[in-house]
Amino acid sequence: MKKLLAASLLAIAVAYPTAASAPTFDTPAQVAFMLDLTSGVVLLDKNADRRMPPASMAKMMTAYVVFDLIKKGEIKLDQKFKVRPETWRKWHGPEAGSTMFLETDEEVTVKDLLDGVITLSGNDACVVLAEGISGTEEAFVTRMNEYAAKIGLTNSRFGNSNGWPDEGRTYVTARDLAKLAAATIQNYPDLYKQFYSKTEYTRKLSDGKVITQQNRDPLLGHVQGADGLKTGHTEEAGYGFTGSAVQGGRRIVMVVAGLDSFNGRAEESRKFMNWGFGAWKAQKVVAKGRKVGDADVQGGSAGTVGLVAPEDLSVIVPAGTSPGMQAKIVYQGPIDPGEKGIKAGDHVADLVITTADGVGAQTLPLVADKDVAPAGFFRRIWLGFLSLFGM
Repeated sequence: MKKLLAASLLAIAVAYPTAASAPTFDTPAQVAFMLDLTSGVVLLDKNADRRMPPASMAKMMTAYVVFDLIKKGEIKLDQKFKVRPETWRKWHGPEAGSTMFLETDEEVTVKDLLDGVITLSGNDACVVLAEGISGTEEAFVTRMNEYAAKIGLTNSRFGNSNGWPDEGRTYVTARDLAKLAAATIQNYPDLYKQFYSKTEYTRKLSDGKVITQQNRDPLLGHVQGADGLKTGHTEEAGYGFTGSAVQGGRRIVMVVAGLDSFNGRAEESRKFMNWGFGAWKAQKVVAKGRKVGDADVQGGSAGTVGLVAPEDLSVIVPAGTSPGMQAKIVYQGPIDPGEKGIKAGDHVADLVITTADGVGAQTLPLVADKDVAPAGFFRRIWLGFLSLFGM
């Protein structure tokens, strides 16, 4: 039976500790959440599990489903979907909110519709995608909720494809929005890069009129490394934003919601993200390739395997400090190589570091330093003999 084991840990060089406490950030946002995605550390949690209407931030879920179908080859970027007259009637004009100005019976590529969803926040674009993919928006929403469950959005539910107010059927939490953003970035990096960082989108209508609309993302062009994701606003939800940026190898995901103005959302989002990078730093604790310990192996050609850092491993600490740290190696063991064996570079254990600054435990991956094949015939006999005598 496998157990959670702690392996011996070689000394890790850490700077002399200085006094440290977790930085604070005061915000008028009713909800605020920040995750250092590189380390997995939550930097701020203000009502992160409060259910709330997402407004157009729900469109991230629509884009996520479409990204996955593209990756699987079930739909293509140059595939076209037709705008149904009924859809056009419902989702055009000032009462329909944000729009990409689709025209009735127009055939539009998936690529253009994604630009309409992500850059322009087009309610019409969401519904046309949903109907084109699943036949009806309702059927597509079922897919949205299935995908949401798969990626661990445990406190969210989607009632439509665009976040339009629906008497509370659609709700999310800031923590779930951050999970969705992280899954988008990690699972579909190429599509994320292609669609989420555009500052504007231009399209030409059938009458020759050219319309250029700006992305409302308040970080793009204002915060270094910003590359997404999505704003949202309704009278019910207030002004919200889920954003991400990367600086110096660190990626942060942030969510704010319940702000009372467009300008307030922009100002608060920029302040919040700059705080995330400025008030915290990454402190390297293990260099790439360094061995930090060993793990027991059961039923392999070797009795142990070395554990090394797959890359430079860092923890997040308050800027200007070097807090004291405690470290241990944790793994499910003894490790069983199975029929395929262990390959050098396989993730087989974690380095768990606790810092004296109130941040909490940070978990970093460790990989095998060598191949370990399944035990051969004679070694299996020998191991069986040893087990009889408790050796």
